Amino acid sequence: MTVPLNETTTSTVEKSIELLFHLHDAGEPLGVSALGRALGLPKSTAHRLLGPLLRRGLVERDAAGRYRPGFALVALGLGVLGGDPLVAAARPVLEEEAESLGETVFLTAVRGGRIAVLEKAEGSGFLRAAPQVGGTVPVHATAVGKLQLAYAPDEVVLGERFDAFTPATAATPEALAREVELARQRGFAENRDEWIPGLAVVAAPVLVAGRLVAAVSIAVPTVRLQELGAARLAERAVAAAGRVAARLSGRIPRTQENAA
Repeated sequence: MTVPLNETTTSTVEKSIELLFHLHDAGEPLGVSALGRALGLPKSTAHRLLGPLLRRGLVERDAAGRYRPGFALVALGLGVLGGDPLVAAARPVLEEEAESLGETVFLTAVRGGRIAVLEKAEGSGFLRAAPQVGGTVPVHATAVGKLQLAYAPDEVVLGERFDAFTPATAATPEALAREVELARQRGFAENRDEWIPGLAVVAAPVLVAGRLVAAVSIAVPTVRLQELGAARLAERAVAAAGRVAARLSGRIPRTQENAA
């Protein structure tokens, strides 16, 4: 829910930022009047704020004159991710695993108290579209969420109510706690149909100096999990996470050292 803005006390920059976030959360194009009502702004003020954003491509206008987030936001976001040393260290590892397995491999980390997808290497299967880079994933219904709760629970916000995405989603804190403890004992976590039906994920922690900085996860269709082997995928995820951690620490894996 968007909190109405007080035009006399809120800066133009703050109002513009709130406008962008509201357009993003709306999920559909909005007219100036609708934006003004939602943000508690006069229509003229909303129109004035949209002008510079439109000129820089941060918002776009459709044929009906309604506004939506602009493509320049994508460029800004990719620029931030592209300069992230974590992404730079993980990218070749993700690409190697995706090519070898034919499945999609993800890098996630906590950003602003939420688990965000920082990078992914596409596989050849149907899972290419979910989730997207820049998107966030639920803590209680994903393998990476279980890892986060096992290794660094204070970094994420876990709501009191658990959304039941599928019948397999952990429905109580007790059920989730059992999964978290299992992840802590094994050093990796699994998710089978808990967030998205038909999606199975095995995730491993990227640990630097004993601290969780990210997670590497391998996503496969649930029907293929038995074929590929959950244990085998777990081994690969753990090894891939270890290679990312080594790159972040400035250490070259011995196999690469010998090949040099």
